[in-house]
Amino acid sequence: MAALAEVYLKKETLQIILNALEAKKENGFAMTISIDDDSNQYGQNVSAFASQSKEQREAKKQKFYVGNGKVFWHNEKISLGVKQESKELPTPAQENFDTLSGELPF
Repeated sequence: MAALAEVYLKKETLQIILNALEAKKENGFAMTISIDDDSNQYGQNVSAFASQSKEQREAKKQKFYVGNGKVFWHNEKISLGVKQESKELPTPAQENFDTLSGELPF
């Protein structure tokens, strides 16, 4: 693990997001997390906002900020996320399921 951060979202902001999801009949919400090198006057260096498409960014559409917070641990090495090639691996639920007794792992 390279870093741990916390982000605080207000109840009102969560309700706005839920209302928008229901209106658009969507199942989820993508957000972008930004981590700055310097902290603001409140000791925060993390902000979260609704993800934007390339077209929205190019049109300089205003960001919808959903929360902010701070990094509280890091190991000084953060790498970019790279998608690994898909391999057919059993899910953890499949690995832990005891087929002889029929018991679930939880």
